Amino acid sequence: MNKRYAVILAAGQGTRMKSKLYKVLHPVCGKPMVEHVMNQISDLQINQTVTIVGHGAEEVQSHLEGRSLFAFQEEQLGTAHAVMQAEAILGEKDGVTLVVCGDTPLIKSQTIEALLKHHVEVDAKATILTSYADNPTGYGRILRDGQGLVERIVEEKDASTQEKAVNEINTGTYCFDNKLLFEALKRVSNDNVQGEYYLPDVIEILQSQGEVVSAYQTDDFEETLGVNDRVALAQAEIIMKSRINEEHMRKGVTIIDPNNTYIGPDVKIGRDTIIYPNTTISGECVIGEDCQIGPGTEINHSLIENETVIQQSVVRYSKIGNNVVIGPFAHIRPDSVINNKAKIGNFVEIKKSIIGQGSKASHLSYIGDAEVGSNVNLGCGSITVNYDGKQKYLTKIEDDVFVGCNSNLVAPVTISKGAYVAAGSTITEDVPEEALSIARSRQVNKNNYVKNLNIKK
Repeated sequence: MNKRYAVILAAGQGTRMKSKLYKVLHPVCGKPMVEHVMNQISDLQINQTVTIVGHGAEEVQSHLEGRSLFAFQEEQLGTAHAVMQAEAILGEKDGVTLVVCGDTPLIKSQTIEALLKHHVEVDAKATILTSYADNPTGYGRILRDGQGLVERIVEEKDASTQEKAVNEINTGTYCFDNKLLFEALKRVSNDNVQGEYYLPDVIEILQSQGEVVSAYQTDDFEETLGVNDRVALAQAEIIMKSRINEEHMRKGVTIIDPNNTYIGPDVKIGRDTIIYPNTTISGECVIGEDCQIGPGTEINHSLIENETVIQQSVVRYSKIGNNVVIGPFAHIRPDSVINNKAKIGNFVEIKKSIIGQGSKASHLSYIGDAEVGSNVNLGCGSITVNYDGKQKYLTKIEDDVFVGCNSNLVAPVTISKGAYVAAGSTITEDVPEEALSIARSRQVNKNNYVKNLNIKK
């Protein structure tokens, strides 16, 4: 089998995006466009990948480090000039080179694989991935000869009125014989309206040498979408979102309203889980089977185990066990662990804490920097007072503790197993096992106090 190489074009500034963020780093469904492209290439048998970087080179490299080599294009002088920057790495190698743009996040590995196979089967020296567009404006047009063979590619800005009427477009993805590619690149000129070195000119050069130039046409125009502005970015987001949601539904997940459900590309969801509208699940999330998520819920980089219910709440960088109930309107902040059968109710905030099995904080509480044992009841308004203005401190609440409503536990403090804390207490010292701790002023009733004020009603 021929060796395979890939060149990702990711050096353009993307001026039409009108953004400080480098174009290929704009996210689609939460992941930079160039990462989507890299992930599809990684699914193929590619021997070496080279990413051409320019503007924002360090940021792109940080996203792709370890998965690609890099070549720097100091001046953006066109696509042919960009590919030429990879010559020092690939120029002398035998094999087939894929060239793909870093702003085509919807391209699929299956399509690239079909393109590569077609290229080899027809013994071509160059193969263009093409598609038909109802509105081809902005794309290079594929011009064929009388036998239907590719004659040349003409860019939109250089096309005549007749050529602009052609609907078969160049998607910007190609396969080349590697050595012939770099030989032809040296002959590309910039004699065009833009004064740039166009990669499609390599097609004409190879044809003039009598080499076979082919085209592989994909039926799915959407996956070839190049993102050059915010409008195209929004289109890509819609298409990717629909693709992701459909895949989950076909695997046994119920999504009540796919148009208003946002699931990232790295999310895994078990069968018979139901996702309600206006829910966002992003990052590397794993959600188990038979869960109910939403409506109006945001989950980011978290593990949710089986049969858990999360309603109208936020969960970030945390682990949630089996048969847990969260919400509505709870906030699970990073580094929290909510164990099996626990309940975190409305307007409860958990931060960097462990909540033991069967424990519950049903409403209006803040639990931060705490280790809570099993079967603990945290009454309404319970607060772990974890911060003295300079440093955070740990609160330990052991198994079977009952904390009454409106209690403040001033860390560092330990409430030992089976203890009770009376409602309204401010606890500043450790509480022994099975003790009742009362830390509040004694109630005083002053009879006839109001009468003696002589207030006229």
